Amino acid sequence: MKFVSSFICLLCLVGLAKAQKPAESILPVDEHGKFIYYEVVNTKIPKDSLKIRAVGYLKKQNKELKYKSAQGDTAFVASGKIIINKTLLVVGHPSGEVLFDFQVEIRDGKYRFWLTDFNFIPYQRDRYGNFVASTSIGTPLENEPGKLNNSQWKEYQVQTTQYAKELAAKFKVYMASKAPVIAPSKEKTVVKKEW
Repeated sequence: MKFVSSFICLLCLVGLAKAQKPAESILPVDEHGKFIYYEVVNTKIPKDSLKIRAVGYLKKQNKELKYKSAQGDTAFVASGKIIINKTLLVVGHPSGEVLFDFQVEIRDGKYRFWLTDFNFIPYQRDRYGNFVASTSIGTPLENEPGKLNNSQWKEYQVQTTQYAKELAAKFKVYMASKAPVIAPSKEKTVVKKEW
């Protein structure tokens, strides 16, 4: 009898240990209370080359990032969008999108970038069966949801964290491995009467 009871107790403990998942990490919070992914990268690449690479990366990423503006000659701003997917067994569909800002600042021998201002916009089906944004106003991702949406909201935060880390890794690889780029010089056009 002791053997059976100890075996059942051991089986319950193993079941409890397996049921616990490791805690999923989410983005840290900045001094304003917003989620942020921030990184400073030291490099030996000159400032001009870093600037050309950063602008090139932001302009090439049409689907992920849209280049907004340059603040001075060393700071660049882009906006991005993440599609959050909800998967049940085999079938998956988009449940919303997260809009964010991507900023890069460049100095001699180093650069820093950060992703911030994450806003979630839920999707709903339209009359044609397509998933479209239900509103144009986003809910900040750092807001605490109600009890009913808590697990779903945590999943949105985890997916956003994973995407931010992937985007940061891609950006660092692009900035480090790109061959030195020389800015193309503009050809001077000379207007003549002969053609």
